[in-house]
Amino acid sequence: MAASQPTLADRICEEMKQAIVSGRLAQGAKLNEPLLAREFGISRGPLREAIRRLEGLGLVRHVPHAGARVVRHSLEELVEIYHVREALEGMAARLAASAISAAAVTELHALLDAHERDIAASDGQAYVQQEGDFDFHYRIIQAARNHKLTQMLLGDLYHPVRMYRVQASQRAHRPQRALTEHRRIVDALADRDGELAELLMRRHIAGARKSLAAQLGGDEAPSPIPAPSTSTRS
Repeated sequence: MAASQPTLADRICEEMKQAIVSGRLAQGAKLNEPLLAREFGISRGPLREAIRRLEGLGLVRHVPHAGARVVRHSLEELVEIYHVREALEGMAARLAASAISAAAVTELHALLDAHERDIAASDGQAYVQQEGDFDFHYRIIQAARNHKLTQMLLGDLYHPVRMYRVQASQRAHRPQRALTEHRRIVDALADRDGELAELLMRRHIAGARKSLAAQLGGDEAPSPIPAPSTSTRS
């Protein structure tokens, strides 16, 4: 059976999603339907459907008496989200260490090589990963092979978290730092060291949380990249 063709609402939703994630549609911005309809050259029907889908992805909120706005979390909300993400993605890394295939580890090394080229192309100023298979965190979550965990991390949390990841990736020194941490996680997966993989992933996300808090005016600052510890396996 042939795959269905993308609808107009599909296309508009994708374009608006990329605009929100990249920051071209600013956090907290009101979605002016007449203006957006003119910009996209479409009627209000497909636009409203696209906005409803974005709301389902957690990228848009309907504010009573104010209409739809791009989501903007308070610093307190973001810290809570990142604490949950740290625990769940740490678990995903631990599970992936025992479930991932050797071929998938090789693919992760190749993926990070591609990411390094992208960082170099931006003169070290950005580490912007596409969603899906080109996203390191997406690959680790999939490699855990836990359906419920995948639903949680790639459902409600994925797109809002990715929005902050993409926009924070342009913070000074963060791109190379993140790449170094990603490589250490893959090395732990290759060694089948679930305990170390979880520890490194949790430290990685905790560092991202502190960096984001500092960027948003909080009092958390990123700590130095931890030196890789030796395996605790007997």
